[in-house]
Amino acid sequence: MKDSKSNIIRAKRQLSSLGEINSRSQFGGYSLSVESVVFALVSEGDLYLRACEEVRPYIIERKMKPLMFNKRGIPVALEYYRVDNPLWAEPEQLIALCQLCLKGAMQDKKLHQNSGRLKDLPNLSMKLEVQLRRVGIANAEMLKQLGAKRSWLKLHEKNKSLGVNILFALQGAIEGLHCEALPVAIKEELRGWHRETLLYQTLSELRRR
Repeated sequence: MKDSKSNIIRAKRQLSSLGEINSRSQFGGYSLSVESVVFALVSEGDLYLRACEEVRPYIIERKMKPLMFNKRGIPVALEYYRVDNPLWAEPEQLIALCQLCLKGAMQDKKLHQNSGRLKDLPNLSMKLEVQLRRVGIANAEMLKQLGAKRSWLKLHEKNKSLGVNILFALQGAIEGLHCEALPVAIKEELRGWHRETLLYQTLSELRRR
């Protein structure tokens, strides 16, 4: 944790030309963002850059290692790549790469915001888009206006086996994040709401019998 915080300070100082860099907990580490657009992560003391097409040749050439995330016990490689010591020692190169990563992240966010299709949002498959349309949520704007909780309730009315992971997926879609990238505090709040909602529905069912 100490190494992560020192590297956040180091990154903010060395990359200050990108703009005001904010950090918050994410993926068990911390995200770095400019104007709410995440371009890097700090995990276990290491800095990882968000991949984009323009930096991918460099990633391949330098054999940068991806950030690994355990999902239900299975290691998954994320599209974030480790900044090694030689790259830290090349501040101009590091800044140039970060500028490209930030630009790519901003373009992706703008693309998602401008797209009306639900399936174009993070976490939402064609199948989930169809399910949302069936409950009257026809596009991304409607999803954002309703919010994750109300949208989940509409889906749950049609499918009682719907779990908390769909709630995470909806919240991530609204925020433009992969569901695994949601801050821990938000996931805990959603998990608590989901648990209380199911308990309330169960008690209501018992009273009606």
